[in-house]
This record gives sequence, structure tokens and C-alpha cells, in this order.
Amino acid sequence: MLKKPSPLIPFLFLALILLLLSPACASAEDKVLVLELSDSITPVSDDLVVDALLVAEQEGYEALVITLNTPGGGVDETLRIIEAIDQSEVPVIGYVYPGGTKAWSAGTLILLGTDVAAMAPFTVIGSAQPVTVSTGGVEPVEDDKIVNALVALAKEKANQHGRNETAAEKFITENLNLNAEEALETGVIEYVATDVEDLLEQVDGETIKSKELNTSGATIDTYVPNLRLSFMNIISDPVISSLLIMLGIYGIVIGISNPGAGAEIFGVVAISLGLIGTGFDVNIAAIFLIILGVILFVLELQAPGVGIFGISGLICLIAGSIFLVPTDFPRWYTPADVQQTMIIAIVTPTIVMGLLFVFVFYKVLEVRHRKPVIGEEPTGDLAEALDKIDAGSKGFVRYKGEYWKARSEDDLEEGDTVMITDKKGPLLFVKKSE
Repeated sequence: MLKKPSPLIPFLFLALILLLLSPACASAEDKVLVLELSDSITPVSDDLVVDALLVAEQEGYEALVITLNTPGGGVDETLRIIEAIDQSEVPVIGYVYPGGTKAWSAGTLILLGTDVAAMAPFTVIGSAQPVTVSTGGVEPVEDDKIVNALVALAKEKANQHGRNETAAEKFITENLNLNAEEALETGVIEYVATDVEDLLEQVDGETIKSKELNTSGATIDTYVPNLRLSFMNIISDPVISSLLIMLGIYGIVIGISNPGAGAEIFGVVAISLGLIGTGFDVNIAAIFLIILGVILFVLELQAPGVGIFGISGLICLIAGSIFLVPTDFPRWYTPADVQQTMIIAIVTPTIVMGLLFVFVFYKVLEVRHRKPVIGEEPTGDLAEALDKIDAGSKGFVRYKGEYWKARSEDDLEEGDTVMITDKKGPLLFVKKSE
């Protein structure tokens, strides 16, 4: 006679399956998102942080690790990053990484604002004293309203996360700098880790924002921004955005001097992208000088040969490019040597491009002023219209292989043969050839 199976066997079998599957399920859920903030904190940096936090929350990441390698950057963007970290339910780990890098000024404030602060060996934080770079050199900002606000913010973030408030204050008032070991010893950070994997092993089991971290052996995913944010991240670099504006200015000037070439369209697009990259926060003095420089170049086109307008225009453009560099505080928050390097990086190519532009500009004018090689005057000779010219309007014609500005007595179409009736300076007077 067969013995009836025990009713407990199916339950034990099911329990065994669940026991075997549960570790695999848990490990599949354990993943960490890593966002890299390198170079300057720009108008798009806060958008990257907000988007990464949203991805981490929606896709169930254990935490967001923000690696910091920055000389500093925009104050408004820094404040928005800290606010986003506070408002998010996702644990945020700030990590100065890789070794040999730094998180100065605004970068230090961001690190203080993260839920967990860590540094790789041979990294540095600090240099958070606000400075401004002017014609008189480097000057520390002594406005008590600005300094006290930064000190209060740094101390509040340190207090919020149980860190050394005195050191947080000295970062700003005394330009204190600490390496990883010193920062750990003084209680500014919680961990020193050689890499992200080491960091995740150390923070495993910590309770952050009412959530126990399960990061040991977690899968590490790198945050990849969408196309819009990637493009904005490129053009928001202070050097790139400033150069785009200057290239746009030269494009417009070239377009004015050579109508129909399309350079003015490029100029408008480049200026627009440059302004978007700066967040539209552009020094009014810079805009004034740049506009004045363009006007002077246009005057040089109308009264060529003098040279004073062209040289003055170049000076205005170079001065405008200097003012485009965001060195004023509280807009920009970086150490003085970084700001000075940024000025050189922007002004040097601007001068080179300006001198090249002037050289080409005057070579073109020289060709236009040159008298025809055949005969004393071109009166009676034939030329070809290069574009459509209305009667009484100006356009360009090709004469003896050279481009000349011309005023027509008749309506002309592109390619029409015209007769030269007179010449005054660089201007030819033409009519349709019979």
C-alpha cells in the first residue's frame, strides 16, 4: 500500500525555490548610477544633475554617485545643484575623482551638499575664497553680504551632514585646501576610496534618506545625457560660448562686406548659440563694445583706405571678448589663476582671428582699389553682373577677373553683360550692354 505524500513537501519545495531565487533577484536590483561633472560648472550642469536624479529615481537605482573634477563655476548653477540634491529622495554620493584632480570653489560647496562625501587619494578640495579679476589684477571679494552668505551656506551644509563647520568656513575665509587624508581626518568627508567600486563597498549598509544602501557588488551604470543636454554641455563651456560669439561677429562683418556669401547667416547662428551657452547672462559692456566694433568695421567699408575705423573696430572686438569672460562674482566662482587662464584662452584666439581678418580685409580692399591693368580707365569696357541688381542700386560685377562694387542704371539679372560708363574710386557705374 502506497503511503500518502506529506502536504508539507510542496511548500518546502516552493520555499527552496524562493530561497534560491531571492539573492539573484536582489543582486539584479542593486545598481548605482554615476554622473561625471568635469571642468567648469556651467548653465547646463544643474540640468544634468536634475536629469540624472530623475533617471535614478525612475529606474530604481540605489544611489547616484557624482564624480567631481572641477575648478568651480557658476554660483546660481551650484545652488540649484545643492537644492536638487536636498529635494531628491535618491541618496547622492559626492566623490572627488579620479586621483590627482580637484574640486575647488563651487565644487567644494557641491561636495559639502551631498549626502555622502568622499575623495580619491591625491585629490584636493578648497580654494573657495571669492575673487574677481579686473584690470587692477586679482582682488578678493570683501563684500560682507556675499562672503557671509557663502559661509552660512557652507556651514549649514556641513552641519546638515554632520561635517566640520569650522573647516567649511575656512574654505571661504582663508582659502583652506585639504587633501583626501586631511579632509577625512578633519571630518569634512566620510570616506577615502581608490575608485568607485571601492567606494560602493565602503558605503554599503549606510542608511541615507531613510534608505539602507545595498551597494556592495552593485552594477555601475554611467549616466549618458540625451542629445540636447550633450550639445548644451559643449556650447555652455565659457571658452566655447565666448568664441562662438566672436566668430559670429566676424561672420556678420564678412557678410556685410561680401553680400550673398551667407557669412552673415553663420554669424547670427553662432552668436545665438554662444548666447544660449552663456545662459544669456552676458556683460552689457561686452555687447556694447562688440556692437561698436561691428559699426566701425562697417564704416571702414564705406570709407576704405583710412584704416582708423578698422583698427578701432578690432580693438573694440578684443576688449568685448575680454568682458565676455565671466570673471565677476557672484556670477562666477573659481580661483583667480583659473580665471586668468580662461581670459588667456579666450582672448588669444580672438586676437589671432582678428589680425587674420584685418589682413584679409585689407587685401580685399587693396584689390578693389587697384586700377585696371589695361588702359587708364575702364570706361567703355564690358563686365559681368554677379547678382541681381535693381536700377539705382548697388551690387557686384566681375571685371578682368576682379570683383567690383557697381551701381547700375538698369535692372540687371545675374550673368548679364554690362558696360562700364564711369568709375569713382572703388565704385563702377554700369548699364546693360546692348
